[in-house]
Amino acid sequence: MNGLVWYVSYGSNMSAERFHYYIQGGRPPGAARSYPGARDRTLPRADKAVWLPGGIYFATESQVWGGGRALYDPAIPRKAAARAYLITSQQFSDVAAQEMYRDPGADLDIAEVVTVGRVQVGNGRYETLVYVGQNEQAPLLTFTAPWGIGDVPLLSPSDKYLRMLGQGLRDAHGWDSVKVANYLANLPGVQGTWTPEQITALVTSGSPEGELPPRP
Repeated sequence: MNGLVWYVSYGSNMSAERFHYYIQGGRPPGAARSYPGARDRTLPRADKAVWLPGGIYFATESQVWGGGRALYDPAIPRKAAARAYLITSQQFSDVAAQEMYRDPGADLDIAEVVTVGRVQVGNGRYETLVYVGQNEQAPLLTFTAPWGIGDVPLLSPSDKYLRMLGQGLRDAHGWDSVKVANYLANLPGVQGTWTPEQITALVTSGSPEGELPPRP
């Protein structure tokens, strides 16, 4: 491999503005915690909209947003909207560490993930690495919980989280607010607790804003 991977985000990091904090460090607007950033603070070489085989659901309470957090289950018979960022394998390791509430600095065995398809490095949410395909000579990788949708109770996400997800979907896929709302409203954990009209109003009302940390 050439040392580059596509990090695939299906949650709040679909917003490039927010994801940059995982690379360059700092505290995103509206977030409850700061991020140390990656060892290599170079911004992604490219990004693009992608679809994952499987589905997104909401479960377990987010310490950052409150309410349920987005989790990926490749066994759900759907397709999940996502955004892929082209970064180095070292940067992916550091991004994963921050999502796992660990200190960046240890390199993951990307070759093992690509070969095996799924590697669990811990018991927490976002501590299971998943290989979801290959594109332009680089593997597409994401992370999720070790469990599936049927193993935990669903939990509705907060309004702040839905707004951030909506921003990411608009930025990545170019959708309007209505299409964003219809997609989110049909996800397990959202369905039956938020209506498309309520989500449209959330997404239309704007997103958390703030300046990015300066480039080194």
